[in-house]
Parts: sequence; C-alpha cells; structure tokens
Amino acid sequence: MRTYTRALTPGGTFFFTVNLADRSGTLLTDHLHAIWTLPSNDMDYPTRWALIKAGFSRSLPKTERISPSRTGKGERGIWQRRYWEHQIRDETDYARHVDYIHYNPVKHGHVESPFDWPHSSIHRFIKEGILPPDWGASYVAQGWAEWGE
Repeated sequence: MRTYTRALTPGGTFFFTVNLADRSGTLLTDHLHAIWTLPSNDMDYPTRWALIKAGFSRSLPKTERISPSRTGKGERGIWQRRYWEHQIRDETDYARHVDYIHYNPVKHGHVESPFDWPHSSIHRFIKEGILPPDWGASYVAQGWAEWGE
C-alpha cells in the first residue's frame, strides 16, 4: 500500500488547494488556494487546516449530505478530507503560484479580470505597487493564462 507523506518543513512556505466535498454545490465557489509561510520553529500546517475547516463548518447549519463513514467519525460533509500542498522552492516558484492564485477566478469564469475578484490578495499587491492595476489583462488577450491546477 502506498502512503502519502506530507512535506513538513519548519518555517517552510507552502501553496495549498483545499476543496469542498461537493464541488457542484453553492456553498462556496468550490475550492480555495492559499500560500502560507510558517514560523521558523513550526511545521504544523495540518492542524491549522483542521482548525480552519472545523471553525468554518461549525458556523454553518447542518444541511449538507453526510455519509455514514463521516457520521461515524463525527465529521461534517463540507470539506474534502484531504488537500493538496506544494512546498515553494524559490522566489520564481513563489511568484508563479501567486500569479496562479490571482488569475484563478478568471480561469474559472467567476470574473473577467483578476481585479474584479473581491476576495483576492491582488488588491494588496496593487495597493503596495507590486502589480499594476491592469495585471492579467495581457494574459487574456494573448492566451497565456493556461496555468494548470
């Protein structure tokens, strides 16, 4: 049997994808992406995700379908049990993943411009002068925005 080992690096920087159990529902857009840099003496992002998922889940009424296996473990049916993480290797890798996050709402058809997504960190990047206000427009026009997920 193959087992999965998470990259647990104290102070590491990680890109995450977290999905809803039912990606066709209307509870959220269906998934989220995040980049975290952990404190230098800490590598416990699994506990952080468990707490975030649990806190979010507790704030919602229990209207979702809950499978018998989840019921037996006291789980809700909101989140997929697993998530995907990638340890950021260098500044180029970091920049690529930030670009991916900023462009993702456009890729999925939620907005026409990355700036139109109200929940994006792109607003902070633009305010701080890191990115121009029209960032991403040339990707659409030139067909370059084909990042994989």
